[in-house]
Amino acid sequence: MKMLIFSMEIIEEINENYKIKIEGQQGHAHVLFSPKTKKLEFGENNEMSKYLKENEYQFRKILHNKRHDTFYKGFKLTFAFRDKKDVAAFNDRSKIVVLDKRHNKVDSYVLDEGEKDIYKIFTDGTFLEKKNSGAYAIIIEDIHHNYSVHTEKTDIKGSSQIELCAAIKGIELIKDVDKICIITDSQYVRKGLTEWVMCWKLNGWKTANGENVKNIENWIKFDKLTEGKYIEFHWVKGHSNHFENTLCDIYARESANLPLKNF
Repeated sequence: MKMLIFSMEIIEEINENYKIKIEGQQGHAHVLFSPKTKKLEFGENNEMSKYLKENEYQFRKILHNKRHDTFYKGFKLTFAFRDKKDVAAFNDRSKIVVLDKRHNKVDSYVLDEGEKDIYKIFTDGTFLEKKNSGAYAIIIEDIHHNYSVHTEKTDIKGSSQIELCAAIKGIELIKDVDKICIITDSQYVRKGLTEWVMCWKLNGWKTANGENVKNIENWIKFDKLTEGKYIEFHWVKGHSNHFENTLCDIYARESANLPLKNF
């Protein structure tokens, strides 16, 4: 996987359309984009325009994710594309997404089947709004099919953030293991840890709005914890009778219902 870095600058506003200059190793090009209608027009017929068209899905994701108030003349952003990304494969939830950070390299790709002999981390997190209480549960299965369970109550508000903390804690619990499969029902975790983190890191941990990434401490912690590791991400649908995922859900809810003093 090759990551390419670009810079963009909004240089002019024309009737609620914004003229944007894009620069990269292919040269530079201009586009006209409307945050209101999402209409995107390419300017010059050159190598940069051709590359942007070939990667229009990734480019549009950046433009579409920008809030309307962050479109103004003078706005600048550094961003990254994944060269020749197989968008359909990464968006296929039945596929296993791999984050491979071995051999001083960073790669991310998609598999139909994962490794056989690999430690598995099953996670689930919950936040009970009525009780203002959250917790997560982790089940670890080693290569000999032995299981261990870890639960933890947390003061974090929001299920997605709790799911992320569960995945991070799982890696911490087996920090000396280099090959891991994380099984989660959270797309936030799956996409965040295999796609967003690499782009955010190259972008100086900034979003398309030019703001700091939310929960930045946890994303940076994950990035450091996974150095030198091979990690598979397997998504499962929540509440679909997946045995370990269901157990994690039960344990997480039980923990969330307990008083904080028990932890």
